Amino acid sequence: MFRKDRHVFVYNKTKETFLAFRVRVADSIMGRLIGLLGKRSLKPDSGVWIVPSNAIHTIGMLFTFDAVMIDKDFKVVGVRELVRPFRILWPNFRAESVIELPAHTIFRSRTEIGDQFVIERYEAKKPPRPDSAEASVQVAQATT
Repeated sequence: MFRKDRHVFVYNKTKETFLAFRVRVADSIMGRLIGLLGKRSLKPDSGVWIVPSNAIHTIGMLFTFDAVMIDKDFKVVGVRELVRPFRILWPNFRAESVIELPAHTIFRSRTEIGDQFVIERYEAKKPPRPDSAEASVQVAQATT
């Protein structure tokens, strides 16, 4: 019934800087509707990617954040720094989605309109447990 949260990282290829490493993908109706509502803050290096969306509101929000609007090719078409609670960001008709990030992320990453993003899923690989069969195979391959 409930789907596990998916996370991606957001990298500004133009400026060669990371914006966030754990951005939650909000691509369901409920995920897009809820977004950051009910949260008291965003952890550093986190965010929410609202897909599809070309406008957002902050009615009911409890904190300030940055918003980056991107097109279908992950090119930045709009930036809004320090979006305060109880505001509306009107539609940007070139945008396909919006990434909500901690305050000052746009400034720190030097992101601006026209920058190209890379957005990909990141999964850290867990090292094999020493008692697992997979570890035995890797040890055997390393010694030969």
